[in-house]
Amino acid sequence: MSKLHILVFPYPAQGHILALLDLTHHLALAGITITIIITPKNLPILNPLLSSHPNTIQTLVLPFPPHPKIPAAAENVREVGNTGNYPFINALSKLQPQIIHWFTTHPNPPAALISDFFLGWTHQLAAQLTIPRIAFYSVAAFFNNVFTRCWHNSNLLTDNNDIHFHGIPGTPSFKRDHLPSVFLRYRESDPDSEFVKESFLSNDAAWACVFNTFRTLEAPYLDHIRAELGHSRVYAVGPLGTNRSENSTTGSEVLSWLDAFEEEGSVLYVCFGSQKLLKKKQIEALAMGLEKSQTRFVWVAPTPNKEQMEQGYGLVPDGFVDRVSGRGMVVTGWAPQVAILRHPVVGGFVSHCGWNSVTEAMVSGVVIMGWPMEADQFLNARLLVEETGVAVRVCEGADSVPDPNELSRVVKRVMSGESPEKRRAKLMREESVRAVSEGGDSSMQVDQLIEALLQLGDKQG
Repeated sequence: MSKLHILVFPYPAQGHILALLDLTHHLALAGITITIIITPKNLPILNPLLSSHPNTIQTLVLPFPPHPKIPAAAENVREVGNTGNYPFINALSKLQPQIIHWFTTHPNPPAALISDFFLGWTHQLAAQLTIPRIAFYSVAAFFNNVFTRCWHNSNLLTDNNDIHFHGIPGTPSFKRDHLPSVFLRYRESDPDSEFVKESFLSNDAAWACVFNTFRTLEAPYLDHIRAELGHSRVYAVGPLGTNRSENSTTGSEVLSWLDAFEEEGSVLYVCFGSQKLLKKKQIEALAMGLEKSQTRFVWVAPTPNKEQMEQGYGLVPDGFVDRVSGRGMVVTGWAPQVAILRHPVVGGFVSHCGWNSVTEAMVSGVVIMGWPMEADQFLNARLLVEETGVAVRVCEGADSVPDPNELSRVVKRVMSGESPEKRRAKLMREESVRAVSEGGDSSMQVDQLIEALLQLGDKQG
């Protein structure tokens, strides 16, 4: 058992926290003592991890600091949506005095801090504690190439043409509105905005960076990050979090429905993440496209509440479920996504291209039909469609309505037999599984990260 102790600070948003907790699990397996900073309402997310490592993982539970733009009870971004990121980043920075007090009174204070890249301000905290900070990226390296460039050139926000990113491998270009939404929200001289900008720029100074990706998928972008930072402490340790256990009792109905089919890869899974609701016109077009495609499918369509219905969010059209009976299943609540994607009869995934969904699809060898809407999704879609060929686009934009005929045509083509995208998705599954297996790139990078942390502990000792 090493006496090495490290501090882990996740960002309270679903897409961020699960991957960092999976990395924490790997560090705990190596005998490292870990303290996780968490607020009371997010504590249940840690339960599986804490019960697996009762002796090595502790928590530092701190009250969520108030902010005028955050409702009193909210402690996770999913409760407020993506617009909550600026207030959340600002609010969490108010925890610094409590963290410093805890650190200075601890008998075995941490030798390093690993924190989410949305908490770039923790670089200044780590500097005060005189420990190195490791930035954890729950996103693609390609996304980070573009995202970092955005913050260094915030004048991009005034440009309405396609924006070309010279110097990044492949010179990607994007419409202004397709840039990461957390960047698009920046407003010059607004105090919350300026703090967020400084916070993201601080990530460049991190002692090391860890990415939830793997080399076969993103080698040029990882190499570009190393070159830009001028050091080699850039670790690609993914895909992370794709082995997580889910509450299977609530999902058993879907899984037994899938068990009834035999043809491998013949079922399409449709889901836009736990938070994303579709407007009435969008849901109608999607329903029509699925019906016309004659393809088997499972569609996760959360039910909007009264207020959301008034805002124009829609329900699955009347009569639809009866018309597709036998070949289509609509789930209105939670669904066990990892288990569904892993089911041998599932071969395609209509997704918003959030990074967690992308990595889960890759590990399952499932082809993605992308409908990016916000956040990192447009950048992920470009990586998947244009660089790796494991995906096709079916629509793009949060307010766009897909053409049902085009949608059904694409679904039919990609899902029937062995489309080129399906073949590439299967190859990518082999690569992603190899990466995290013993002796694979990501597995070795985790070992190297552990080695680097243990050396920090030796210096401290």
